[in-house]
Amino acid sequence: MNKEAILEGLLFVVGDEGLTLDNICEIMLIDKSEAQELLKKLREEYNKDNRGIRISFIGESFKLTTKQEHKEYYQKLITTRGSNTLSQAALETLAIIAYNQPITRMEVDELRGISSINMIRKLMAKDLVKISGKSSLPGKPNLYRTTSEFLDYFGLATLGDLPDLPNINKAKEEEQELFTSIYKEN
Repeated sequence: MNKEAILEGLLFVVGDEGLTLDNICEIMLIDKSEAQELLKKLREEYNKDNRGIRISFIGESFKLTTKQEHKEYYQKLITTRGSNTLSQAALETLAIIAYNQPITRMEVDELRGISSINMIRKLMAKDLVKISGKSSLPGKPNLYRTTSEFLDYFGLATLGDLPDLPNINKAKEEEQELFTSIYKEN
């Protein structure tokens, strides 16, 4: 088994959260010196001119990041006309934020059942979502809310113009009543 490839995959899977040296050792069942050597080899590979990503050490974690020298191309990607459409995942994330704002990323993750950090970043890059403060929860996570650009994008005057969500509890009650009304004992 190629341990460099495993480490590369791990760094890709965790995305922006990154991995600490201890995480790498624990997951791969290796010691710190071996983990450091694997990171060194991967860093050397990514530092070559023919690579677009690199391994960065940010906030006590190792992360895959893009190279600063290619920044202008990444900005073009975000601002090009063709990328102005929103994916299903982005729309889902945006709807959760719009109907529950202000909301933390972890709360969005819980509702979606999957990590939403990349979607939130994309929505922030498109100026549809912004950080609106800090939560009083432990760790003081960021609170997210929609922007005026969100309203413009969807042709809304205010958040009050958002369509009402269906009442799921009412639908379940109706299903229950139907069941009990059909199968009443005589």
